[in-house]
Amino acid sequence: MRRLYLRIYLAVLTSLAVLAVASGLLWRHVGDAGPAGTAFDVAATLAQNALPPGDAPPAEQQRALARLAGGIDADVALFAADGTLLASVGGPPPAPGTVGGRGRWLREWGRPLGAAVRLHDGRSLVARLPHGPPRPGGPFLFILALLALAIGVGAYPVVRRLTARLERLQAGVESLGAGDLAARVRVEGRDEVGRLAESFNRAAARIEALVGAHKSLLANASHELRTPLARIRMAVELMKDRADPARRRELEADIAELDALLDEILLASRLDVPAATDASEPVELLALAAEECARYDEATLDGEPVVVRGEARLLRRLLRNLLENARRHGAPPVEVRLRRAGPDAVLSVCDHGPGIPADERERAFLPFHRAARAADGRGAGLGLALVRQIARRHGGDARYVARDGPGGCFVVTLPASR
Repeated sequence: MRRLYLRIYLAVLTSLAVLAVASGLLWRHVGDAGPAGTAFDVAATLAQNALPPGDAPPAEQQRALARLAGGIDADVALFAADGTLLASVGGPPPAPGTVGGRGRWLREWGRPLGAAVRLHDGRSLVARLPHGPPRPGGPFLFILALLALAIGVGAYPVVRRLTARLERLQAGVESLGAGDLAARVRVEGRDEVGRLAESFNRAAARIEALVGAHKSLLANASHELRTPLARIRMAVELMKDRADPARRRELEADIAELDALLDEILLASRLDVPAATDASEPVELLALAAEECARYDEATLDGEPVVVRGEARLLRRLLRNLLENARRHGAPPVEVRLRRAGPDAVLSVCDHGPGIPADERERAFLPFHRAARAADGRGAGLGLALVRQIARRHGGDARYVARDGPGGCFVVTLPASR
């Protein structure tokens, strides 16, 4: 049972059932020894005073019993200590059986309530109202069942209302965890759950403000950095006839690297925002891979057509980053394979380079990880981090798989369209 409201509801019903059973057992075993025990003792004393001794003739005992039961519409009987019937008025009631203490109630299902009183000399006096209220039987059990049903039906909406608020709060937490920073929950009630909802809304607003300030800082910093980059690029163009060709090419490469770094930082910050469903479109992944492989002479492509839903611009960037990583770190040829595995599209980009050690394979996907940089020192280590971000944004994932020979493969799994 995973639903909280069902567990609470069943706990309430179980508690009612246990209470009812315990009350019945307590009454059955303790009721005669409580106030009823004193009443039995008084009744035994009164009957002893009103009746003749136990060795009196049966006719005398019959007359005394008739006077004692006069005006009472009840079946009354007097039994000897050995259970022999001495006298009776009305219909013969059942034998008293073993009477503990001064008396006991005669509880029989479907019959009126009776009582047996033990006199001081060992005789027993039994009385039962022939038309009195019946012992708990069918009608009583039916009323008890209706009462339990009414309590159960009445408790359900109360419990469900409480847990429904918790479920809505859980949905808000999950939305916030999925990246929807605008997620809020409705504050209902002034109890602990309502105060918890208020605390969640305050925390969510604070997180949204902090993340918004962070993104704004990145965007503004990237924008401001582009201005000096543009001036440096213009200065290089103006002095290219007088500058040393090698130094000029190195400076142009540095400028291009800084420009690419800014693009990757901005893209990484945008990927933190939840994906918009209206931006999704069918993308033929094999055709997209063919276009990107055509930009690299050492890349080969093999596979079958697979359509995925997503943003073509981001999927193109994923392929380009994988191919660029293979070009920098690996050795040709670079092999790109695309296949369908059940409901998924599996894209593999393999190279014949030195590979990645086992303890570095997960860290290779971390932003700015040093092992993700090329041997020449260029690159910021954001390429593989963007690959995993893009794959997870599309409902898939990215991982590194070692090969039997030299090199390794980066494998991206994406949900395929039917």
